[in-house]
Amino acid sequence: MRMRHTRTALCAVGAAALFAFSPAGARAAAGVTQGDAAAPRPFRASPAQQAFLDQLQRDTFKFFWEASPAGTGLTPDRAPGSDVSSVAAVGFALTSYLVGVERGYVSRADAAARTLVTLETLWRAPQGPEAEGTSGHHGLYYHFLDARRAVRANRSELSTIDTALLMAGVLSSQAYFDREDATERAIRRLADRLYRRVDWAWATSPRHAPLLSMGWSPEAGFIDVDWSGYNEGMLLYVLALGSPTHPVDPRAWEAWASSYQWDGSRGPAHVAFGPLFGHQYSHVWIDFRGIQDRVMRARGSDYFQNSVRATYANRAYCIANPGGWKGYGELGWGLTASDGPLDSARPPPGAERFRAYWARGADAATDDGTIAPTAAGGSVAFAPEVAIPTLVSFKERFGDRLYGAYGFKDAFNLSYPGAPQGWFDDAYLGIDQGPILLMVENYRTGFVWQLLRKSPVLASGLERAGFSGGWLGAPERQASLSLR
Repeated sequence: MRMRHTRTALCAVGAAALFAFSPAGARAAAGVTQGDAAAPRPFRASPAQQAFLDQLQRDTFKFFWEASPAGTGLTPDRAPGSDVSSVAAVGFALTSYLVGVERGYVSRADAAARTLVTLETLWRAPQGPEAEGTSGHHGLYYHFLDARRAVRANRSELSTIDTALLMAGVLSSQAYFDREDATERAIRRLADRLYRRVDWAWATSPRHAPLLSMGWSPEAGFIDVDWSGYNEGMLLYVLALGSPTHPVDPRAWEAWASSYQWDGSRGPAHVAFGPLFGHQYSHVWIDFRGIQDRVMRARGSDYFQNSVRATYANRAYCIANPGGWKGYGELGWGLTASDGPLDSARPPPGAERFRAYWARGADAATDDGTIAPTAAGGSVAFAPEVAIPTLVSFKERFGDRLYGAYGFKDAFNLSYPGAPQGWFDDAYLGIDQGPILLMVENYRTGFVWQLLRKSPVLASGLERAGFSGGWLGAPERQASLSLR
């Protein structure tokens, strides 16, 4: 689960080409039935929706480019007003820069220079067991770093998942910057060193091996909570299994997958995890369409289809709206981890049901009426036919209360008693902006998915986890990634 210690116009193409490359087309080609999602297929984004996506991507990209300090590249956890970096946000930023080049927002040279600064910061930042003055230990990184000094902030934990999200961005940079000039060679060299340095095996749970611990701290040692169930930890295990230097026990994936729980209460059964970010993060970088591990082979499914089903289940819950929250409906859905309305220092009467930052899912225990645009934004690749109209509606309905210079602000709640017109966040969060930008790009061109198919360590991790079929079993074919 995502752990937090602080609150904390491009060229168009024909509709046939858009459908052929879109996830909706992929689902139809794969024989995914109408029962998996009620919306008609194929979905073709209208010219107005395409223009909306153009603007959304450009604005969201600006968060990473403008908010990240040029001297270190350590992207802030949130903006405005934070000097604390989330290393996971850095991973999203490194990948976002590549989209910026492809979309023409920045030059390749400028993106390479920013990437090199970031990797140099990460490589040179001190590591060790000390509680202060270090960025990490055993090649892993603390969840939060001082964005100027690149050392531990907020007594945060040495985080296995945040290191994995960071390394996904590092590996993206390594795969993209493939030219022979000095800057791009240096990027590839540093990326390789950073990934090889991570001692994933060291982070194995002392009590529940071969599962991985969620983290470690100098003060308390390993966190006695492990990566099991189903969530964003899928990416962690793939990267840890693929390591050429410090791989985890090959049995780790089977231990992880054996702890799944399935839910079919709001549509076809899928591996359950309430907040949508757990169904999105790993898919930002890994193309799970058509590849299967033992569990999904037995089910006749794959993890991409699983996320399609989870998206529709989240939406169905909001349409049913058992909590009676204001604003829920066909164009008012999206429950995930996000900021929330509660001001714990000055809670208004009736605020007992509400929370500040919280992992919200499609269940009464965690739902407090807070909707986060990243939930629909990160699902554009899975269900564009419902996600894109929802995002358009958000912007049209709420205007600059919800949408600003860096795209969508983090969350809103129309039921909070302390805000008669509804509560709207004023912050942008790196780990929520990233899935919006990158999953929209995967929907439109498949760019990040195609790029990471070239990563030998990612392919190795998938194969060691028992994945086969699809692109893993065929010669790599370089698809046209021309912008739409």
